[in-house]
Amino acid sequence: MRAARTADLPELVDIYNHYVLKTAITFDTRAFSVDERRAWFDGFASDGIHRLLVAECDESGHRLAGYASSSALKARAAYDRSVETTIYLRPALTGAGIGGILYAELISGLAADPRLHRAYGAIALPNDASVALHEKLGFSLVGTCSEAGFKFDRYFDVAWYEKDLSKCQRS
Repeated sequence: MRAARTADLPELVDIYNHYVLKTAITFDTRAFSVDERRAWFDGFASDGIHRLLVAECDESGHRLAGYASSSALKARAAYDRSVETTIYLRPALTGAGIGGILYAELISGLAADPRLHRAYGAIALPNDASVALHEKLGFSLVGTCSEAGFKFDRYFDVAWYEKDLSKCQRS
């Protein structure tokens, strides 16, 4: 696991676009170009709080197995101590344990930052694997928004999971 580099951006976009086009895991509905995702990528370097980690691999013919990130929960100052977390893996590499290791590394880094208080994960349902991963890492269900997203001609519920970072071991 390591921090993402600018050279990773094309693969990050490739991984994300799979989920945009083929799943309801994200509610974006059209694929992105590398140029369109550059501002998203650059946002991780600007504040020192939001992180973008990648897992490298060489088995799939690609350099990256996936990525995990933290971003602003909302764009208002009172939310600055909370982050939304997310993870995306190459589809062929899901279920191999890479996601758990990568996401745990992200959460550990967030928990070590005294500026942060809570981490949130939004999960489009159904997604048993994501629910299990969040629960394994100590997230708790705090609520479900019914039919919050519309994609592929149907509505999806979104479950919100929360982790109290202030109760984690801080160095």
